[in-house]
Amino acid sequence: MTIEPSANVPIPMLDLQSEVEELWSEIMDAIQRVLRSGQFVLGPEVEAFEEEVAAFLGVEHAVAVNSGTDALVIGLRAAGIGPGDEVITTAFTFYATVEAILLVGATPVFVDIAETGFNLDVGAIAGAVTDRTKAVIPVHLFGEPVAMGPLLELAESRDLLILEDCAQAFGAYHEPSDLAIGDARTEPARVGSLGHVAAFSLYPTKNLGAYGDGGLIVTDDAELTAAARSLRNHAAARERRYVHQGVGYNSRLDALQAAILRVKLPHVDRWNALRRSVALRYEEAFKEIEGVRTPPFKAGHVFHQYTLAIDGGRRDSVQSHLTGLGIASSTFYPSPYTAWPAGTLTEGQTLSRTEAASATVLSLPMHAHLGPEEQGRVIRAVLDSASST
Repeated sequence: MTIEPSANVPIPMLDLQSEVEELWSEIMDAIQRVLRSGQFVLGPEVEAFEEEVAAFLGVEHAVAVNSGTDALVIGLRAAGIGPGDEVITTAFTFYATVEAILLVGATPVFVDIAETGFNLDVGAIAGAVTDRTKAVIPVHLFGEPVAMGPLLELAESRDLLILEDCAQAFGAYHEPSDLAIGDARTEPARVGSLGHVAAFSLYPTKNLGAYGDGGLIVTDDAELTAAARSLRNHAAARERRYVHQGVGYNSRLDALQAAILRVKLPHVDRWNALRRSVALRYEEAFKEIEGVRTPPFKAGHVFHQYTLAIDGGRRDSVQSHLTGLGIASSTFYPSPYTAWPAGTLTEGQTLSRTEAASATVLSLPMHAHLGPEEQGRVIRAVLDSASST
């Protein structure tokens, strides 16, 4: 039974129940198929998902793992990144990005975010490269694709690995004009298909989410794929049981999650289009509020989060107003690198835009099933609070 939204019904950040209801019969059929198969870890269901998702993303290989964090860790290790290496990334991200670098024994090196949006400043990366730099992790934060063209050109000239962190950007894409000079593609390219390797989270809240933990590594590199498949299964040799080639992980996607993801994958583009329509309504409502900056509305952005920057110390009062009206909101991320146990800043370096973003960001309810009345309530609440504070 569908509950009609009203002023008395709370508005959550995300509504997974509506998604489940939409796909209920397909999901139940998939679950029963797995239960009757008797194969619950890896196996044909996972292999089918890997083939289907690789085709969707436009890559040669996909390796399903237990989480987005494992996808980052195994992706780095499979590419040979380890102790003594430096990895350049952004400090304005979920901690798992940095945690993965630390877990493989490498050193994270931060650059600030760009002047607009919340992604890392691609133009600042070259100045952070040293003799120890081996990789760059661009994070497609909140579903906004990083400008990959200049980064890919830098990576080629300096022999750097590019591992795309696509945890929040499943289905996002780059227009051909965003690609590297000399790239002959004439069609949009999905995030995850441009770097040497990419990591996705399939956590339930993501644009493509399982109903439990899950992650994905994608690449066009056959050797990296083989290494990742081995590492996810205790570094096992491919053809010889109980023979292990090193220290790996127990990071295998289970068949139930793969079956559910196979049901959801064909709906992703439609759901992302619905997210963009919500974001467009927000954009039209908020773009003229003084001291409120809306996120970039560029092609390919899939709005995993719709995040405002509210200047003048007003962010917390706006959030309190929304909370009082039963409207959820979140601050992604309130504590950047200054709250983390590791990270490298050069002498005199500051990340002023990162620090400013942490003090001003506010993410609003965003999902494909957010109805017009709920959107209207969110908009009215933000307008009332942001205009009066």
